[in-house]
Amino acid sequence: MRFHKYHALGNDYIVLNPADFPAWGSAPTREQIRVVCHRNFGVGSDGILWGPLPSQQSEHGLRIFNPDGSEAEKSGNGLRIFSRFLWDQKLVRNPRFTVETPGGHVQSVIRDEGRLITVAMGSVSFDSARIPVNLPGGGEALHQKIPVLDREFTFHAATIGNPHCVIPLDEISPEIAHRYGPHLETHPLFPRKTNVQFLRVLDRANIRIEIWERGAGYTLASGSSSSASAAVAHRLGLVDRNVTVHMPGGTIGIEIGDGFSIMMTGTVNKVAEGVMHPDLFAVTV
Repeated sequence: MRFHKYHALGNDYIVLNPADFPAWGSAPTREQIRVVCHRNFGVGSDGILWGPLPSQQSEHGLRIFNPDGSEAEKSGNGLRIFSRFLWDQKLVRNPRFTVETPGGHVQSVIRDEGRLITVAMGSVSFDSARIPVNLPGGGEALHQKIPVLDREFTFHAATIGNPHCVIPLDEISPEIAHRYGPHLETHPLFPRKTNVQFLRVLDRANIRIEIWERGAGYTLASGSSSSASAAVAHRLGLVDRNVTVHMPGGTIGIEIGDGFSIMMTGTVNKVAEGVMHPDLFAVTV
């Protein structure tokens, strides 16, 4: 049961190749995901990348699982990690290739032997029906009010294949993300839950975000969160088209094209590879 572990700015994933797990069938179970990702009882990670899988339109398919066992439609950091895994394992030869996720097809470009990767993430939409957000009358989910605990926030929702709730503030901190993130993630306005970003605009080319990730919790970095936050800031007229997103784990470069198409560039580091012992699965978490 071989595993490969990488991190992208401190956001770590375990890549499991289905070819190494014939007894697991089409995907790991929720219980298997939870124990593998557990920081004490398992290998420990912010999620599992299950692939490569067959794809009719892309070179490879990918499924992404959160530590709680739920499935994510798309992950920017996960896609960069999976792209490096494919390159490291020589499962792709051309440094430019496509990957299919439940949140859409993306194109990856390998740079610096996989240590730096650009992903064409697709286009951001603010349409409440596509995100989805339960807004009376529908329309764009911008400048919306949401009460949480002792505060009322103004949020701007977006999707880039997965849902995001972006909240601009004058000051942000890990404490704010920990306090309000879980309640925003599961708020009734978001029928499929949501990723949450607390956003501070630094200048026309730089933003800072704190992230509460759906199904994973507080996260040091996120590619899709960077994409959504930069797109929201640009939609509000606060930043230009080229944005550096600062996070606790590091920075990601975002280029915003026509129709809010997103090019994301960031680093990937390999951590380890090894074999999971069957005893790991004797524990239920």
